[in-house]
Amino acid sequence: MITPPTTVAEVMTRKIVTITEGDALEEAEQGMQRLRFRHLPVVDSRGRLVGLLSHGDLLHASSSFLSDQEAERNAVILQQPVARVMQHEVLTVQPEDSIIQAGKVLYESKIGCLPVVDAEGALLGILTKSDFIRLALELLGSGVQRPDVEQLARAV
Repeated sequence: MITPPTTVAEVMTRKIVTITEGDALEEAEQGMQRLRFRHLPVVDSRGRLVGLLSHGDLLHASSSFLSDQEAERNAVILQQPVARVMQHEVLTVQPEDSIIQAGKVLYESKIGCLPVVDAEGALLGILTKSDFIRLALELLGSGVQRPDVEQLARAV
């Protein structure tokens, strides 16, 4: 029988892709599509979390497809820095936090991920809804492999 994990550290994804506030939205969108990510943590030069960019943030910022100037507007929007549309206030967890409590935060807040940071705010990993689905499948006796970031990047 599998022993259920008790801490965030046991479940979180450690191999993470990040962006900075100055990166263009176009680069972030292309990376999210290529790697099939829905969230990108935004870090400063010391690796501290300063925000989060989600697929929803990109959709919210884009021009309506109903607009007769959609392409032109999106071309301008995609050149904007990530800082213009990222979420600045982000719920986080620490590696030693309870996985049950972290799951409740994800569920009750209706968010897709929780960045995992240390006491100084340095990004250590990310905990997503997908991590919980993988965990549930493992506990139910069906193993699932984590996607390999490098393989995803090479596949496109």
